[in-house]
Amino acid sequence: MLRINNSVCLVRGSPMSRRLVNLTLDTLEDLPRPCRQCVYWELDPVASQRACASGDPGLEKEAWVSQTLLEWGSCGKLVYADGMPAGYVMYAPPMHVPRSMAFPTSPVSPDAVLLMTAHVVASFTGGGLGRMLVQGVARDLTKRGVKAIEAFGDAKFGEVAEGEAGCVAPVDFFLSVGFKTVRPHPRYPRLRLELRTAMSWKSDVEYALEKLLGSMSPDALLRPGLPATRSASPSEPAYTTN
Repeated sequence: MLRINNSVCLVRGSPMSRRLVNLTLDTLEDLPRPCRQCVYWELDPVASQRACASGDPGLEKEAWVSQTLLEWGSCGKLVYADGMPAGYVMYAPPMHVPRSMAFPTSPVSPDAVLLMTAHVVASFTGGGLGRMLVQGVARDLTKRGVKAIEAFGDAKFGEVAEGEAGCVAPVDFFLSVGFKTVRPHPRYPRLRLELRTAMSWKSDVEYALEKLLGSMSPDALLRPGLPATRSASPSEPAYTTN
């Protein structure tokens, strides 16, 4: 789907519509249920165990999101595919993420924001949604003057017993979307993405649209009877960002 001057052009053969939105207290409920109740990143290890054992971790997560939004601003993105929640990322300065200091490859660089976790629902994997989420984060942080994103990856994701992994995204995911290792570790390396690199990407959908539509002008797209004329590259991406 291509949005031009508030009009919508449906692209034949497009597998699904995709929409990126900010994480807010309203959209928090659209996180996958296990993630909605998880406070692995939001609390230090002791407080996290205490909340899961005797408290309501969902309320703790809501309180963290609310405080971070008030004190710092947007701290997450959700992607919807055909109207269904399909994945999310969460990010914040390390000072807002108590768990960040518990990793053997900490601390996060002072010029970077920490990408805490990333998740794409299994039925939507392989469609470029992970890259779309990270690119959305990069656009947001670039506007706010941030130079880089860093993350702790799990080099043994899927190899350990259930309950020992899942909140830390796999190293392979970060490498696939442009991150580079800055501090190696056999289990939890720290990776970094320079935002000027991320902003040079073309998303999978944008690239497909460029190949399909070529240099046709918006008028020719919306009114196929008109002759095609050359125009500048579309300034709007193939998805909408709120």
